[in-house]
Amino acid sequence: MHASDSSSRERVALVTLARPGARAAAEESLQELGGLARAAGGRVVTSIVQERPAPDPATFLGRGKIQTLSAACAETEAAVVIFDAELTPAQVRNIEAAVDCIVIDRTQLILDIFARRAQTRDGKGQVELAQLKYLLPRLAGSSAALSRLGGGIGTRGPGETKLETDRRRIRQRIHAIADDLDQIRRRRGHLRERRHKASVPTLALVGYTNAGKTTLFNTLTGQVAEASDALFVTLDPLVRKMRLPDQRTLLVSDTVGFIDRLPHTLVAAFRATLEEVTGADLLLHVVDASSPDRARRLAAVDTVLREVGAERVPQLLVFNKCDALSSADERRLALEAPEALCVSALTGQGLDALRQAVAVRLALDTLRIAVELDPENETDRARMADIYRTGRVVHQEMRDGRMAIEADVPRRLADRFGRARAARRRRAGAQQHA
Repeated sequence: MHASDSSSRERVALVTLARPGARAAAEESLQELGGLARAAGGRVVTSIVQERPAPDPATFLGRGKIQTLSAACAETEAAVVIFDAELTPAQVRNIEAAVDCIVIDRTQLILDIFARRAQTRDGKGQVELAQLKYLLPRLAGSSAALSRLGGGIGTRGPGETKLETDRRRIRQRIHAIADDLDQIRRRRGHLRERRHKASVPTLALVGYTNAGKTTLFNTLTGQVAEASDALFVTLDPLVRKMRLPDQRTLLVSDTVGFIDRLPHTLVAAFRATLEEVTGADLLLHVVDASSPDRARRLAAVDTVLREVGAERVPQLLVFNKCDALSSADERRLALEAPEALCVSALTGQGLDALRQAVAVRLALDTLRIAVELDPENETDRARMADIYRTGRVVHQEMRDGRMAIEADVPRRLADRFGRARAARRRRAGAQQHA
């Protein structure tokens, strides 16, 4: 980064609370908060870790530490103070009065990053909905926050106070955006239904933000979606085709990265997007193998998957960025998670094994069917094409002008060939009786 770029960034102070005996975890979380601050366009100039068993109800830190924070902000000319927690409106007012800086919490910071990253109408609507839901219970005394958001709030109505008008307008806007997102959800639902009817398996990449999902997505699909070390680059899901070693085609979706303590307002707002995850046949849970806090990140992703109802979707654990590991680290990782794959989307390490594993996992839930079809019949020809497209034909032969086919097809699609199987069983039974 050039010096001019650095100097133009907002100067930021970071604050976190360390519970007794948990200072290391607090400092790791503070490092992540610094990454979020940089993603929002800030430059960290100072940070404070306060050890205490519980937040102070009035100032979060306590009177003495707030004075220390105020002095540090004055000395470093910090313009924004970011707390690694969710603050109450009263705490925000008290802290701002003490430090004479803009004060935001972790949730507001993540919402701000999402607002910067959103590109499509869908993404922008989901972020605005999350912002408004976060803002609504915090309206009292938050005129500055209202002016910064600019989410369609109008002027006061006749006979109403400004606060009542703000609340009414925000609720109206929330209702309008929610209706819009419902339409998007229905449209995506129809697309998923069409893909299901077309028998195309779907694979969704999930994982902690900056785990390398988009780089892996590009490598698997041959696409050039934007990949970056910055957090939350992918907000809107991308869906592209991928070809397996057995020549079957599936659809791969790249989704928004998860993060520890992902705001509930965002989880709710992005439900339309995250339904791509719940509707997938298989999840690739991508983990940054080089991260020292892999376990925490794994747990954070599992928490979000439970929140969106995707915990029952089959998963394949994939450790990415294995090119950054030593041989000893790779061996330790194999002992830690023997069922996982170790790959590098950057160098191609382990990707053939990953493709093969995906093919095996998607083929595990198959059913062997046996059908006889008339090649001269249009309906039977369509069914025959369906079998070849969706399954793996293991045997075929002509019998008295009819095509006898044995094939392994996905169990979820076997019902469409049910009548043909039943007819064959009836014929076999009749021959046996005769």
